[in-house]
Amino acid sequence: MPEPMIRSTRYRLAILDATTKLAQLGLNRGTAGNISVRWDEGFLITPSGMPPNAMHPEDVVAMDMEGSPLGRRRPSSEWRFHRDIYAARPETGAVVHCHPPFCVSLAVLHKPIPPYHYMVAKGGGRDIRCAPYATFGTQELSDYAVAALNGRKACLLANHGMIAVGPTLESAMALAIEVEELAEGYWRALQLGEPILLADDEMDLVLEKFASYGENAQAAAGMGS
Repeated sequence: MPEPMIRSTRYRLAILDATTKLAQLGLNRGTAGNISVRWDEGFLITPSGMPPNAMHPEDVVAMDMEGSPLGRRRPSSEWRFHRDIYAARPETGAVVHCHPPFCVSLAVLHKPIPPYHYMVAKGGGRDIRCAPYATFGTQELSDYAVAALNGRKACLLANHGMIAVGPTLESAMALAIEVEELAEGYWRALQLGEPILLADDEMDLVLEKFASYGENAQAAAGMGS
C-alpha cells in the first residue's frame, strides 16, 4: 500500500477514535460536532449526519482548500471553519468542534470564560472568547470563529458549542476536554456568586510559564518515537 494511503488510513482511524471518545465523555451526542486533521494539501473531516458508531474509515471525507470533497460521503456542514482555520493558522494540525453541555450553557448566554482560574491560559490567552452567533455551516460563522481564535487555541460559539485547535489531534482533543472542565468550573462558581478574576499581569505571567509547559512530556514522546 502506498505511503500516502497508509497515512490517510491512520489519520482516518484516529479521527474515528476521537469522535467515539467525545461521545463517550458526553462532549457530543448523536451526530453533533465534527473533527478534522490537516492532510496532504487539504484536510480529512468527519462526514455529515453520521453518528460515531456508524462511521468507517472510508466515510471520513478528504477535502482540498477550495472546499471540494473527495469520497462517497458529504463532509460535515461545518467544513468551512475547518478549512479557514487551517488557512489562517499554519501551525494547526487538527480542529475539534463539539457541543459539550457546560460550554453550551455559557455560549447560549454569549459569555466568554474569563480568567477565574489560571488554567484558562491553556486556551492561549487571558480568556476564552465567545464568537458571535451565525447560522451553522455559513461563511459568516467561519469568519466569527477565526476571529475569536486569533491569538487563541479555543473559543466558544454563541448558541452553539466550542472549538479547540492544536498541532496534533491528541493536543486538540486534550484541550477540548480541558475547556469543558473550565466551563463547568466557571458555571458552578456562578451559582454561588460572581467569581473573583485574576489580574491581567498574573495571566501574562501564567502564559509565559505555559510557553514551556509540557516540555518533559514532549521530550518523552520524542525518545519513544
